[in-house]
Amino acid sequence: MIRLSCALALVILLCCTIFSEPVAARRSDPSLRSLDNKLRLEAKKRWESSPRRRSGAGNTRRAADTSASPGVKNITFTNPLASKFYVDGTKIPLVDFDVGPSWAGLIPISAAANETGKLFFWLFPPGPEGSPDDLIIWLNGGPGCSSLEGSLQENGPFLWQRGQAVPTPNQWSWTNLSTILYIEQPIGTGYSQGNPTAKDENDIAQQLVGFLQQFLEIFKELKGKNLYLTGESYGGMYIPYLANFIYENTTRATLDLDLIACWMNDPQIGWPVVQSQIGAVGFVHDFKRFFAFNQTFLAQLDSVAAKCNYANYTEKYLMYPPRGPLPLPGTSTRNDPDCDVWEQIEYIALYVNPAFNVYHIGDTMPILSDVLSETQTPPLYFNRQDVKEAIHAPLDVDWTLCNASVFLSDASPPSAFTVLPNVIEKSKRVVIAQGLLDFLFTAEGTRIVLQNMTWGGVQGFQQPITEDSFIVDGIGALGRLQSERGLTYVEIELSGHMVPAYSPIASFQLMEYLMGFRDSP
Repeated sequence: MIRLSCALALVILLCCTIFSEPVAARRSDPSLRSLDNKLRLEAKKRWESSPRRRSGAGNTRRAADTSASPGVKNITFTNPLASKFYVDGTKIPLVDFDVGPSWAGLIPISAAANETGKLFFWLFPPGPEGSPDDLIIWLNGGPGCSSLEGSLQENGPFLWQRGQAVPTPNQWSWTNLSTILYIEQPIGTGYSQGNPTAKDENDIAQQLVGFLQQFLEIFKELKGKNLYLTGESYGGMYIPYLANFIYENTTRATLDLDLIACWMNDPQIGWPVVQSQIGAVGFVHDFKRFFAFNQTFLAQLDSVAAKCNYANYTEKYLMYPPRGPLPLPGTSTRNDPDCDVWEQIEYIALYVNPAFNVYHIGDTMPILSDVLSETQTPPLYFNRQDVKEAIHAPLDVDWTLCNASVFLSDASPPSAFTVLPNVIEKSKRVVIAQGLLDFLFTAEGTRIVLQNMTWGGVQGFQQPITEDSFIVDGIGALGRLQSERGLTYVEIELSGHMVPAYSPIASFQLMEYLMGFRDSP
């Protein structure tokens, strides 16, 4: 017994020696730092070399080589008017590599001689691995937020993301899939010009279709392409309403594009009370280490959630398959009086963590630099005169990332209860991706909306979402998904609101699936 006690004491002493006192020393141990760096480099190498598979054709689709100009497929526009929109990829300010050719500028939303409404666009041709037969359109949300954010910080051929000192090539650019067109809309967004007159989503869709008609008269070689509508956030309104307008109000004679499929990430497709409020307190509990709230405030949140019928809503109503229509928790589609827990959470979260970010709750100090953020030292990147000159933007426009005044009162109800079911039924595929670290629209809220939506004659998903069901090539399980009746819903671990920015490989793979380059997500 004495020997056993001595042995036990020795083990405890060794454990204390190994796991407590030398921790600081181990952190500064050069050999361990070297191992850490080696593992990081290996992870980076795996990230960069992960193959992309194109089903059917048997080709290996890989990310672009970032050591030099990624190159593009040969594309020539015969209309002389196209040349005035040409952007020299070697002369984009502060970008020290050749981006390749692109085209940018303002195009009116109709052929009327007195038309004053013009939308700004930036068009990038496909890279060497990209398809010449397809056209992706990308729309950011807001409403009133510039799609140039999507180009510069999410899925364009070069990136200048938050915290980057300089721009870099984007090896997961969607130009490795096809041609991509970024459009600043509605009127008044970014560089786009004119008097904002749209009252609802049908007005917005009509203006976008008018723009595309004028665009295709200049860039005629893009006529007849397979069209993929993509976007995020308020794009959950833009994309379904635009797709529905195209399906119901155009022909190949009036809009010579073949709409195939739609993508939305972290979309606003339902009522705000459902997508932001119901799941807010549960979200805080699930990610309590990110919020670090004290017990007093947590108890206060729980009390409000109970009073406002948010607590246990999911347990009571979120079933697979659903048992009938899912009710609102109260009388308001936004929030009843004294029931705005979402705003309370954001307000206190910024006290605890000044870098708190509703789009990605994992952010901590320091607050990263951002060439598109109004909190940074001016000028913003797209407000530089040399940038405006390079991309044929109006020099007198004070560019901002988001302009909240362009579409103040959207009279259209949420797309999930109006046009989205029809779009799913008429499209080959619709993908909705949700970042699990997004607090703006929680995954729980999106699930509730989808279970309350009827498409293909059936309400909601019939089978529950299963853990670890979203497998990313070269990475492994990175979330969960469900796919039924033409709709694929994917929840992505570690990702925030801007899924192509936070999870570029996962986004690229999902786009391959959307475009038919692979058989499964």
